[in-house]
Amino acid sequence: MKVALGQFSVAREWQANLRTCIDLMQQAQAGGADLLVLPEAVMAQDSTDPTLSVKVAQPLDGPFVSALLTASRAFAMTTILGLHVPAPAGKASNVVIALRDGAIVARYHKLHLYDAFAMQESRNIQAGDTVPPLFAVAGMTVGLMTCYDIRFPELAGRLALDGADVLVLPSAWVRGPLKERHWEVLVTARALDNTCYLVAVGECGPRNIGQSLVVDPLGVAIAKAAETPALIFAHLDPARVQQARQALPVLANRRFARPELAPPAARDLKPQ
Repeated sequence: MKVALGQFSVAREWQANLRTCIDLMQQAQAGGADLLVLPEAVMAQDSTDPTLSVKVAQPLDGPFVSALLTASRAFAMTTILGLHVPAPAGKASNVVIALRDGAIVARYHKLHLYDAFAMQESRNIQAGDTVPPLFAVAGMTVGLMTCYDIRFPELAGRLALDGADVLVLPSAWVRGPLKERHWEVLVTARALDNTCYLVAVGECGPRNIGQSLVVDPLGVAIAKAAETPALIFAHLDPARVQQARQALPVLANRRFARPELAPPAARDLKPQ
């Protein structure tokens, strides 16, 4: 599989971001990509207005996604990106979708909301309650995650045990002390923990770090962007996954049960 990672700085106006997404789709197609991954929350962003995600949220049959679906019919590839859709109680849902040939082939509502480092995503966003689906791209099995999910090894482990060869992580990783280091360590660890490819795409710009990267099943970074807008490519080889899992059979050697999503009451329990 040839994967393209398109990082950019998300603007406040959804129309401008739509044009950027379609332009990156065209460039990725020209580069021979089977899969294009874009950042989290690409519809609109303004660090001075934390409620913008609710204000601009559109349903999946709204003009933003509809235009992307139309564009996808012209490309022989799958595109993955994140956006906000309306949710009850005046909130939005942080959703990742996979588009191919004019249809949404997979969707995932972000499970782990970014209530950390003095930020509170849950103030405006409603968490999902379903384990992400798996789907096929160019003969490999892909699982979906989003940004803060990378700090929770249970989700990556569950997807790998379900059969994922590739984990895809659209992100908007916020700058801060040690945050760049966290990003690289966590992405590498989740790939190595689960002997799978990890394709992590970060928004760049004044608030977020960019630094999109691909890590292979033995923890080797095979492609990496800097802090500015970029489109980078990497080749993912299913034989590399098989090789890693034969040499390092951590999934087969595990002693813990397959992770399951806890019910809401259990998630609210605090350590004593």
